[in-house]
Amino acid sequence: MPATRITALNVYPVKSCRGLSLPAARVATRGLVAESGPDAVWDREWLIIDRDGRFVTQRDNPRLALIHTGAAGGALTLTTAGRPPLRVSLAPLQGPTRDVVVWNSVIPARDAGDDAAAWLSAVVGGDVRLMRFDAAHHRLCNPEYAGDSGAHTAFADGYPLLVISEASLADLNHRLANNGAPRLPMNRFRPNIVLAGLEPYDEDHVDTLTANGVSIKIVKPCARCQITTTDQDSGHVGIEPLRTLGSYRMDERFGGVTFGMNAIVVAGEGRSLSVGMDVDASLAF
Repeated sequence: MPATRITALNVYPVKSCRGLSLPAARVATRGLVAESGPDAVWDREWLIIDRDGRFVTQRDNPRLALIHTGAAGGALTLTTAGRPPLRVSLAPLQGPTRDVVVWNSVIPARDAGDDAAAWLSAVVGGDVRLMRFDAAHHRLCNPEYAGDSGAHTAFADGYPLLVISEASLADLNHRLANNGAPRLPMNRFRPNIVLAGLEPYDEDHVDTLTANGVSIKIVKPCARCQITTTDQDSGHVGIEPLRTLGSYRMDERFGGVTFGMNAIVVAGEGRSLSVGMDVDASLAF
């Protein structure tokens, strides 16, 4: 079998907005970190909420796909066509925390201010606010899958990492073509780590990924939602790939169709992964 290697690393600073494709990323318990020092941004560190404090994603508003994220000069930057950029300081936010809701989790967060709220509300066409995860809080992953590892995450749906192999996407695209549907890019699935060298869906059977002193444990299949049907370049919503995935990847134990695997960091916090790095993939059949 060819060597397994990393072919892409992605960080999504604001949940459901566009991500950053990176040549290398630092590893933390709650996910990947882009950059370092004053420009460091963590995966799903920021969240958009509605007036009731509940999370807003592309499921609710596909226009979030058109918001690009970045970090420069000590600020988180958000850009989209037709509006001046928004800059939000990456210095620790002051003021009291407010509880926000992501699925069934109630999480303390800090408000990024009225300017950020006004900018986002104008872009998405609703009353929303931008919140930042309170790093003093540990939002533990489900112990049913993470065990007593102490794994925790910020505003991700449930786990700090999502792993997908290129071969799995190639197989899906072959099936889509047979159904008369266009091929889809990997960004439909918003992975953090993309791997080459595995057979299609081998990530379903990986126990641990190890590279550069980092150990990542695969813990649970990722159930896929409507976001996978949203074109990340246009915001247009279709029906694929859920229709095709439903024909061969349905697993009611995990809430529907699955594609990609959720994972946690068990060793190597503070070390880095890079694109092109070989990975030891330990299979557990």
